[in-house]
Amino acid sequence: MNISLHHVAVWTNNLENLKKYYTHYFNASSNSLYYNEKTNFKSYFLTFKGGALLEIMQKPDIPLNANDTIIKQHTGIIHLAFGVDVPDEVDKLAEQLQNDGFAILRGPRITGDGFYEFETADPDNNRIEVTCKLKTNK
Repeated sequence: MNISLHHVAVWTNNLENLKKYYTHYFNASSNSLYYNEKTNFKSYFLTFKGGALLEIMQKPDIPLNANDTIIKQHTGIIHLAFGVDVPDEVDKLAEQLQNDGFAILRGPRITGDGFYEFETADPDNNRIEVTCKLKTNK
């Protein structure tokens, strides 16, 4: 049996704003809006380079997350990680996001396991990591 992760989904209260963020900063492409009039459910599937999918969804009766702060860690899915090819792209995206008013939570920095990365948050305070595997001379 060949099993692969198909997509990750997140609820939002501002579907169009979240779609704009991921298509602008992370070059996602979007399908057409899906809307179920009976349940008032709306969603987009965003596709990233390499084929990863993120479903962003909106429905009026979804409660806010009790863990709505981006500072505290908690169990469960904690971040979405986006890979870039070279460290300069990490720096460039961190600078662009910061210049556009998004907080850089940590980094850019070299991690103990050989990555160069920074952390930020999307407009809904979902934690985002942008990372690049550093080349080793081994």
